[in-house]
Amino acid sequence: MLHVGIIGLGFMAATHIKAYQQLEGVKLGALCNPSGRHLDGDFSKVTGNVGDNKPLVLEMHGIKATKSVNDLLSDPDIDLIDICAPTVAHRDLAIAALKAGKHVLCEKPLARASTTARQIAAAAETAKGFFMPAMCMRFWPGWAWLKEAIDSARYGRVLAARFRRVAEPPAWGQKNFFNGAESGGGLFDLHIHDTDFVQFCFGRPKSVFSTGYKKFSGAIDHVVTQYEVGSGATVHAEGSWAMVPGFGFSMTYTVNFERATADYDLARSADTLRLCEEGQTPRTIPCPGPDGYVLELKHMIDSIQSGRPPSIVTGRDALSAVEICEAEEKSVTLRQIVTL
Repeated sequence: MLHVGIIGLGFMAATHIKAYQQLEGVKLGALCNPSGRHLDGDFSKVTGNVGDNKPLVLEMHGIKATKSVNDLLSDPDIDLIDICAPTVAHRDLAIAALKAGKHVLCEKPLARASTTARQIAAAAETAKGFFMPAMCMRFWPGWAWLKEAIDSARYGRVLAARFRRVAEPPAWGQKNFFNGAESGGGLFDLHIHDTDFVQFCFGRPKSVFSTGYKKFSGAIDHVVTQYEVGSGATVHAEGSWAMVPGFGFSMTYTVNFERATADYDLARSADTLRLCEEGQTPRTIPCPGPDGYVLELKHMIDSIQSGRPPSIVTGRDALSAVEICEAEEKSVTLRQIVTL
């Protein structure tokens, strides 16, 4: 049985707790928040943009609560540290946890800058414990299907791919999110999911051309990027925090293969993923099972229990995603193509 301690107790922590509750072989052992918020286990007023948003109130029997990160990291009963703190805290927390001999899961983005992300990735490579960035789209049902469809080439090569993740500004954590110098705005905190998935499917881009604008954070809150990828496919992604409140959250992709078109829209519920294939009636592709949060945590837990490092996503992948986002940010500013 692995015991996990979570640092940072906002929306993502609540999301991870719900995911851990669906898994075997892991138990929530401790909560840590220097501010003291939610250390009583009451997350009932915590909401976000994805998930069921059902009120969460923990029975705290057997769960330690502390404001002290050092107390958590020195606790011999805790095996895995789950970092859900603001981006600006990731480096110090991740490196300290790795030095303490813990396994570490760290929310995205790995850091606001590649220089910082590189320090985390380097520390992870020499640590006793395993490290995994929480890039959940690599595990998300429908998105994992797309990765396999691309790799298998069963519909031919990809001609074009469009990813879109747009939302109203986050209603939680605004003190952190709306400080773009630390959070990176919508580009680094939201759009990075699609940047990472583009590199997952098509390899690290050769260059990017991005346009966008600032609205809430002082950093880029809306971005549209064209990626030059090795296969020659036309690949672009749009990410935004800039929609008017009331818009909600939209997550979609459309990928055109030589012999099929796949279209995903989270808003379509049971009909989320549609496939139009040459010579066949259009059909819905089932996307059963738990969501990407559960599946990413399961991968980490399975890795620890098997003694094999996480393989679906690594610290170097997360570093690369930050580097690409930096190139996108630079492209918006310079209004020109930026080579990677």
